[in-house]
Formats: sequence, C-alpha cells, structure tokens
Amino acid sequence: MLTAIIDYESGNLHSAAKAFQRMATEDNRGDVTVTSDPDVILSADRLVLPGDGAFPACRKELFDHKGIFEAVEENVIKNGKPFMGICIGMQMLATVGREYTDTNGFDWIGGEVVHIAPSDPALKVPHMGWNDMVIDNPHPVLDGTVTGDHTYFVHSYHFKVANPAHRLAHVNYGEEITAMVGRDNMVGMQFHPEKSQGVGLRLISNFLKWTP
Repeated sequence: MLTAIIDYESGNLHSAAKAFQRMATEDNRGDVTVTSDPDVILSADRLVLPGDGAFPACRKELFDHKGIFEAVEENVIKNGKPFMGICIGMQMLATVGREYTDTNGFDWIGGEVVHIAPSDPALKVPHMGWNDMVIDNPHPVLDGTVTGDHTYFVHSYHFKVANPAHRLAHVNYGEEITAMVGRDNMVGMQFHPEKSQGVGLRLISNFLKWTP
C-alpha cells in the first residue's frame, strides 16, 4: 500500500511526512512518499493534501503544477481512493474560498471558507494553539477520540459546510469553527494532526486503516 503526500510547494511537509511514516510503520500500512509526480499520485492507494498559507495562493500553486490536480481528482473521485486534506488542503474541498478574493475550490464538499469572526473581541485571529474538539458526527477516522480531545490549530479562515452531516467535528472560539469535514471517501482536518500529539497520531493511524 502506498500513501502519497502531495507536494505542490505550499508548506513544510517534513513534520507531516514524519508522522505518517511513523504510523504506517507501526501499523504495517505500507509506504509513505512525498511526491509531485502525477503518475505516482494516480497510482497511490491513499492521498494526503496539505496546505499552509492563503487559500488563493495554495490553489494557484496546486493548479500551476501541471497534472497534479487532474491525478488527484481521478484517483479520489473516479477511483474512490481515501483522501485527507489538511489545513488549506481541507479548505480547498469547499465550493468557494473568500480569503482576499472569491476563489473557486474543488466543490467536493459544499460550503464556503470565510473569515473567523469571534463574538468576543478579546479572542484574537488567527485562531492559534490548542482547542477542544466537539464531535458532531461519528466517522471511522475519529475512532478512539472523544469530545474534549485537543488538537492544534493555526488559521484565520474556516469552512462553513452547506450540509451539517458533512461537519464531523468543531471547536468553540467565539463561534463554532469547523475542525473536521467528511463525506464518502474524503476527510479534511482544519487542525494539523502531525502537530496534535497522541490525538493526531491516532487520527492518522485511523486514516491509514480506513476502507470507505
């Protein structure tokens, strides 16, 4: 089994690769590779799309790397392979992102990415640090986690899903902020599982074992 972490020059992939490689080794779940090769992406058994920075810039970088998105789309949508988006990689699943300018997402999970607007002005944006997850809908990738588990966030925008069934978990930060989304063979995490210690490693392990 091969898990491909997609490299489109939009984020430091070292810590993510290390976490996925650790859990793949511990769980005997095959190999993990960091790649920008469309052929490798198309042949992989699982795909991970990270992303750091701003939605428009990440989307531009992804589509500027010829053939990557087409390979991801074919393997996820046509072939039904498990997919995980992390941070901006999750946000790009949305219909549209509204950071700086309206930018089309993949529209794989309906909704929009909007600025965090806490009701308490004392809460600063970006939302940075540890927060307690509230689980909204059960999912195999969430197995073994519970409401109150901590995960690590760094972001100023969040994903408002069109269908509440697609929000797997949220956190409270002056408003409800989407922490995880999912449907069919895809999941997305606004937080960084590779930086979320034991909880994050469990989520990665669950993803590597997940058969949609």
